[in-house]
Amino acid sequence: MRCLSALLVFAFTSIAATLTAGELSASNIITLPPSSPQGYFLRNDAQERPLLRLTGMIEAGDAERLRDLLVKLQTSSPPKPGMPLATIELSSLGGNLSEGVQLGMLLRSFKVVAVVRRQDVCLSACALALLGGNTVRTAAAYPADCNVEIGSKVAFHNFFLDRAELRDMTADDPVASRLRGFADARGGAAMLIRYAADMGLPPAFVANLMARPVEEFQYVETIGEFLALNLCPLGLDRPALPMSHQAVNVCNNSLATPAPLSSFIVGPITAPLVRRYMLERVQDGMNAARTKGKLADQFATWSVMRTGEEVDKLYEDLRAAGVALPELVGPTFEVSLNQAGRVRAACYVSLSATDPDKYEVVLQGERGLAEAVRKPPANARRMFLFDRLAVANQRPSLDLRDVVFPDKSGERQRASLRSGVAPGRPGVSE
Repeated sequence: MRCLSALLVFAFTSIAATLTAGELSASNIITLPPSSPQGYFLRNDAQERPLLRLTGMIEAGDAERLRDLLVKLQTSSPPKPGMPLATIELSSLGGNLSEGVQLGMLLRSFKVVAVVRRQDVCLSACALALLGGNTVRTAAAYPADCNVEIGSKVAFHNFFLDRAELRDMTADDPVASRLRGFADARGGAAMLIRYAADMGLPPAFVANLMARPVEEFQYVETIGEFLALNLCPLGLDRPALPMSHQAVNVCNNSLATPAPLSSFIVGPITAPLVRRYMLERVQDGMNAARTKGKLADQFATWSVMRTGEEVDKLYEDLRAAGVALPELVGPTFEVSLNQAGRVRAACYVSLSATDPDKYEVVLQGERGLAEAVRKPPANARRMFLFDRLAVANQRPSLDLRDVVFPDKSGERQRASLRSGVAPGRPGVSE
């Protein structure tokens, strides 16, 4: 499918202030020196692993070149157990659709973390490749393996056909031209659907992408978009919201189906009484389920909760036994939902006042307490402190479709640019 492009044709009006030569020239993959990479919040082991950088237009053969490089790295610099093989920086306006998909699959299979630095742009086929480079460890902590620095520009858009190439291939047969175009378009759609499924993306991702005009970019801006795409924003601070509002967001993000924020009611649970209050909720659940046994009998007579020490011990024993009780890490809140005038408890949330990635939440079900339906990403738990519509990474003030778009004829236009220096990497040639 050589005719398929995720980003193909450009205009060069006022582009110098926005894009770099590396982003516009043919693709290049380089190995950066082992000095500490620029950007924020990178942990020590990320600084030790090999660092690559891919810039320029993504074209046929790029995936094969990257594969050769990664195979060599596996031999020369094998990763520690459970750690990524390498980090690769992406800075590209896009290019060949199938090549971008192959790059993403390579990053996933070789466990390479892809990063878009705050000064860089990653569009279209580049953004598709980025989705494959979001490998995280099971025990990751922020910002382990995060991959989109706040300030960078990451966006998707619908693929389209290279009209000039299609016309050259079928110049003598208009019917063949239509058939070839239809076959390529169908193949491109199937490729995207298969890739999205392999990356664990929601079905709506491809539908939203293909429903947009080709010149309209879908930027990764909101917390909800980062969560849906399994991407992690680097440089995300705690939201400037009261702790009670953060508790509501954690609850809403943990439910199977989010609810309008206006329907939530939140109140603090007095610190000395939190454990007793939560144990009473356990008792309510046992009564609702008509549970029988020694513990139910003890709860019924309150014999297990006569003193504070007994309450604390029972609470920790039940947690150790797997009962859905939150670890109390700070201020604790009961979050309720008002649905058609019926108010019911939805969640119990305990938040650390100092660590935005440390909190606990349990849901209140009809038959007692339960674990959260949706879990926060291991490498950016703090995202659950935000409403899903909150903007984490603002789109550019100058919409890139004004400087990168297909012209009316569909012919390829490219400014004559030479290779330069990697942005923010003095002395490293591309």
